[in-house]
Amino acid sequence: MNTSEKQDKQKRKNEKAYKEFKDAVNMSASALEKWLKTEESKKVGWDSGDGESIGHKSGERIIDILHKKKSELTAADYKHMAKVHGYVSRHLAQKPKDAKDSNWDYSLKNWGHDFSKK
Repeated sequence: MNTSEKQDKQKRKNEKAYKEFKDAVNMSASALEKWLKTEESKKVGWDSGDGESIGHKSGERIIDILHKKKSELTAADYKHMAKVHGYVSRHLAQKPKDAKDSNWDYSLKNWGHDFSKK
């Protein structure tokens, strides 16, 4: 594969990650920022090793991404966008019976997805 083909492949991969991220993240940057300040957002998820959950850190990263223009996105941003889509997709498939105001709901919101919004 030559350089041009590699660049085209990466561009297609980035476009896919961008679209899937936009589909998965249905909270605005300001709504997510407000959510991450709540006690509910801080009480769920796996500890990343420093007392803050992985999902909570992801939410902060999502806010940064949402504030960027598409032309400003980096390779690391696209990688995180793909990770967010994967998490949200897997998590939605595990929806509990009583989802509203559950740890499942709170965890999804940390990743920028409010399942009650359509």
